[in-house]
Amino acid sequence: MSEKTVAGGRTAFDFLRMNEREGKPRQRGITEIRGAYYTPVGKRYLQDVLETMGEYVDSVKFAGGAFTLMPEGALREIIELAHEHDVMVSTGGFIEYVLTQGPEAVDAYVRRCRELGFDIIEISGGFITISTDDWLRLVERVQREGLKAKPEVGIQFGAGGATAAEELETEGTRDPEWMISQARRFIEAGAYMVMIESEGITESVKEWRTDVPAEVINSLGLEKVMFEAAEPGVFEWYIKNYGPEVNLFVDHSQIVQLECLRRGIWGTKSTWGRVLTYKG
Repeated sequence: MSEKTVAGGRTAFDFLRMNEREGKPRQRGITEIRGAYYTPVGKRYLQDVLETMGEYVDSVKFAGGAFTLMPEGALREIIELAHEHDVMVSTGGFIEYVLTQGPEAVDAYVRRCRELGFDIIEISGGFITISTDDWLRLVERVQREGLKAKPEVGIQFGAGGATAAEELETEGTRDPEWMISQARRFIEAGAYMVMIESEGITESVKEWRTDVPAEVINSLGLEKVMFEAAEPGVFEWYIKNYGPEVNLFVDHSQIVQLECLRRGIWGTKSTWGRVLTYKG
């Protein structure tokens, strides 16, 4: 796709030069947005987002099991709308809760997600302790159902939700090498992507652990990892340091600001005019 067109047609300012971006389905520079959780995101709201910015959204992710509270008809409409705009739909990490109800519940959950049209099942472990081998079995189970498995890993014990920084600090953190080793095994097992949890790195911390994403990228590259970037300052930092093709998860309210940074058309004093691409 041309850098001057979007899914709905040519832009009104196609004479202006901006950073070139891959068209969908993208292999790099993937953007996932948070759907319903902190605020309700129904069909009409999401339709506005996707009609105006859908070309820059690769997937929409529910959080906290929000989809289990919705009427089935409304949920199906949201999923179908996303697919109309070539946007995948992710469950978020709700499988953590399902695991507490046993393997039969996990099987039923995975099957139901496929029936409803979900594309991605995130497999997180922020609130629970599970062995890497069991985690790999979950990856295989999701993939056997024809869905994309997206494990979420991190260094923070007890990560998830809105736990205060002081409370998380008492839980402690893991060695980043342990997290990277897990992520590598998931990628080798065919996982679609690995999400890097922000808590303990850039969220709910007194000082950012910028060494951790550096170790992740040095070890695994950019293509198969996605970083949670809960605030504009965080995703700006990722783009400033690792370029516009880093994969990021942001809130639905931040998609415009993020894409302006990726395209190099806006920013702050430290990024204005400095974010560039060269495609030859």
